[in-house]
Amino acid sequence: MARLLAFSINAKVGLVFTKGLSSVEEPDIWIRTLDEQTSLWIDVGEPSVDRIKKASRQAREVKVYSFNSKSDVWWEQGRSKFAMLKVSIFRFDLQSVKAFAALIERTMDVSITITGNSALIAADLGECEVVWEPLQVV
Repeated sequence: MARLLAFSINAKVGLVFTKGLSSVEEPDIWIRTLDEQTSLWIDVGEPSVDRIKKASRQAREVKVYSFNSKSDVWWEQGRSKFAMLKVSIFRFDLQSVKAFAALIERTMDVSITITGNSALIAADLGECEVVWEPLQVV
């Protein structure tokens, strides 16, 4: 669900999901230009500093959306190293992501309205709000 939220927040022409976990060379979501350059690299989770360093060399813009229960520890351990990189980092509220996951059905209609650092999600099973905190914005 966090990948879907990151996709929705950054929705624009050319944004696509990649192979995901099956390819360590690609982000979760990206925009590739016609000349095969990466203009936007989005990782969801708690990627290593080395991975983000590599991404920042390959892409014009890099974003990370963290959401795990270990997110606070990951951020505190890597904060000073991430500060040296051109990367924007956001943290989803874990309980909000879980509330969103509870609304998911195999086939469904969903509406996501984004305002500021908040997304209101309406689905057949109900509604919820997912909020995120910017940890580092470039």
